[in-house]
Amino acid sequence: MKKLIGIVIVLAFAITMLASCSTGGQTGAAAASISPAAANSISYSGSSALKPLADAASDLFKNANPGVSITGAAGGSGTGLNNVKDGTVDIGNSDVYADSKLEKADADKLQDHKVCIIGVAVIVNSDIGAAVKNLTTDQLKGIFDGSISNWKDVGGADEAITIINRPSSSGTRALFVQWALGGQSDVEGDTSLQTDDSNALMTTVGQTPGTIGYLALSYLVNPNPNVSIMQIDGVDATYDNIYNGKYQVWGYEHMYTNGTPNPTVQAFLDFMVTPQVGALAESMGYGAAASLNAAAASSR
Repeated sequence: MKKLIGIVIVLAFAITMLASCSTGGQTGAAAASISPAAANSISYSGSSALKPLADAASDLFKNANPGVSITGAAGGSGTGLNNVKDGTVDIGNSDVYADSKLEKADADKLQDHKVCIIGVAVIVNSDIGAAVKNLTTDQLKGIFDGSISNWKDVGGADEAITIINRPSSSGTRALFVQWALGGQSDVEGDTSLQTDDSNALMTTVGQTPGTIGYLALSYLVNPNPNVSIMQIDGVDATYDNIYNGKYQVWGYEHMYTNGTPNPTVQAFLDFMVTPQVGALAESMGYGAAASLNAAAASSR
């Protein structure tokens, strides 16, 4: 298998080099301006939702290319986009399009590489999930704008609602606000209960009665007995429902570069969309863009 991976990467790298030679211009200039040391390293930051897949694919890539070092960090989509804009990383990972986090002039300088799709689900502490299985869009809007503050108002016990929110830099938050809340200005909640660390959010919701939050489906592959996943308008948060257009809270996962990437970075980006990484992605709770029906695909 390792040998096969190596062949795939070498071929991808060779194709990229040929393209660089044939096109000249920006691609050739970008490659020529990078030192040998830099060309053997890749760095990325941004989306916490995409990080698990990026990390797993990085391990495979490094195994096939032992001379390449890869470092990755989370921090939220806005952080990743600003980092790649400023040149502090090679790749900015984002759950949303760059122009939703950056000025248009800055976003236009970046090159978008879509690698998969991600769904976002509403989660609650299991004490709430025992009684409440579904929330309507209007109920979600009321909870997150503060007009609904007790679970008894949506069919649960007489218990205060506590929101575990994401910071404004979060792409997961941007997807949730746009597609679950209709773009409304959502309540911040208690800032001490705000985090863009998805594992920390899962733990906090699981340990704190009366809480509600939202997570990428990549963090919900393994059932957690302390956390319940809500339906939205009676629809389960599954990829089958995303593919057929029934479930709306999802977006593309993007890996942005500042213009044309150097050949090593391009080889990694090419590897991210191979069938091997696609199969890995689906096993880790990501979706395949190719599986979307026409209506779902055109909605984004």
